[in-house]
Amino acid sequence: MPKRILIIDGHPDPEPQRFVHALAEAYASGAREARHEIQVVRVSDTPFELLRSNRDFKEGKLPAEIANVQSAISWSDHIVLLFPLWLGSMPALLKGLLEQTLRPGFAFDYRSGKGLPKKRLKGKSARVVVTMGMPALFYRWYFRAHSVKSLQRNILRFVGVGPIGTSIVGNVEGSAPMRERWLERMRRYGRAAK
Repeated sequence: MPKRILIIDGHPDPEPQRFVHALAEAYASGAREARHEIQVVRVSDTPFELLRSNRDFKEGKLPAEIANVQSAISWSDHIVLLFPLWLGSMPALLKGLLEQTLRPGFAFDYRSGKGLPKKRLKGKSARVVVTMGMPALFYRWYFRAHSVKSLQRNILRFVGVGPIGTSIVGNVEGSAPMRERWLERMRRYGRAAK
């Protein structure tokens, strides 16, 4: 059954040679082959202001570009979030986009009294794809994939997204055959909408 897939290309650099862009396009290509509907948000093409206070987060005016991202998330069944690992985490621009987008009233609701906030994005699945220069095994073993786990637990699951698949692409400066294997894997994930 066709799904509605939102692909968030989280690389802040618009240069087309970035491997994250190629992975995002490979996923989209596979999804189109399987007749899934797709929308793409490119962080590098999405102008917005960063939030600077808790008051802005809770009550600030929502920029039109961010309203478009929220609309795409609401529309989607499955979210694919791709980004390069920068200084051990996602790039600041992607984090800023998530902070602007996943605000109270859209992604979750505070509850009066006790209890965790109400999750408003239940029913959506996700795949997180992270590229890096170091070997993926080293990132998983030595660093325990801390930033990916934080994204999953503290952001995506917090607002109700799940299940969440993860792809960690290490040695991105590596060989052409390795890159082609990853591109084919993304096309397969796109066809399967996973």
